[in-house]
Amino acid sequence: MADTDDPDRIALEPGLVRLRAPNPSPMTERGTNSYLLGEDALCIIDPGPDMAGHLAALLAEIGGRPVEAIIVTHAHRDHSALAPALARQVGAPILAFGDAQSGRSAAMRRLAGRIGGGEGVDAAFTPDRTLQDGASLEGPGWRLEALHTPGHMGNHLCLEWNGCLFTGDLVMGWASTLVSPPDGDVSQFVASCERLRARAARRLFPGHGAPIDDAAARIDWLIAHRRDRERQILAALRAGTADAGALTRALYSDVAPSLHPAAMRNVIAHLVDLENRNLVASDDADPLRASFSLT
Repeated sequence: MADTDDPDRIALEPGLVRLRAPNPSPMTERGTNSYLLGEDALCIIDPGPDMAGHLAALLAEIGGRPVEAIIVTHAHRDHSALAPALARQVGAPILAFGDAQSGRSAAMRRLAGRIGGGEGVDAAFTPDRTLQDGASLEGPGWRLEALHTPGHMGNHLCLEWNGCLFTGDLVMGWASTLVSPPDGDVSQFVASCERLRARAARRLFPGHGAPIDDAAARIDWLIAHRRDRERQILAALRAGTADAGALTRALYSDVAPSLHPAAMRNVIAHLVDLENRNLVASDDADPLRASFSLT
C-alpha cells in the first residue's frame, strides 16, 4: 500500500535526496525513486522513466553541481530510459552491470527467445562503463560498492553506502518483487536476497516505495514468501498435472484478474526453477504451453 504521507521529494539522510518520478502504476507504486547522492559533486542512482517533467525536476535539484556518474540498477525502462537525456545534460557517464541481457543465468539463456516476456525491458540500454561485482565508486564525501544481485533482472545491481543499501527492484517494502523469465530467476533472486541479508544494512532505499528501516525482517519475508510459493505449487501439483495458467488462477485467487498475467510470470519462474532441480517435469520446452507434474 502506498504511503500517502511520503513526499515526492525528501532529504533522506545528510547528502541523500530522493525524487520520485510521476509514473504511478500497480507495478511502480507511486513512481520510480531517483536518488541524488552527495553535496558538492553528485551521483545519480536510477534516473527513471523518460519523462520531461522528471528530467526538469532532476536538473533543478542538481542545480548546476557536477555529476560524477549516473548509475542504473537495472535495465527496465522505468529506471533507465531517462539516463541518456540526463547524461547529455550533465556530461556524466552512465554506469551499470551491463546491457539488458547481461547476468542472465544459464537456465534463462536457454529460455530466451522461446518464452516471451521482457516486460518493460530497455532493450537498447548500454552503459558507458560497467560496474562489476565488488567494484567501488567514489566522489567527494561518498563511496559506493556495487553488488551484482540478479533475480529480478540479470543485470541488477544493489549499491552499498554508509551502512545502507540501494536495492532497486530486488527488495521493496510495498510489494514482493516480480520475477519474470527470462530476465528474472527464482534461484538467483533468493541467493541475492540472502547475500543482502548478510550485509546487515541499517536501512534500504528501494526503487519504488518508502525506505525500509527493518531491512532484515523485510528480506526474511521475501525469502519466506518465495519458499511458501514453491510449497504451494508443489502441493497443487500433488492433486494432478496442471499448466501455469491453472496454477496462477488457483494460487492468486485473491488477486485482481488484471494482474494475473504478471502473477503467471512468477509462477513460471518457480516452475522453471523446480524443473531445473528435478522436482517437476514438463511435456513441452515452452513453459507457457507446457503441463507440469511432480517427478
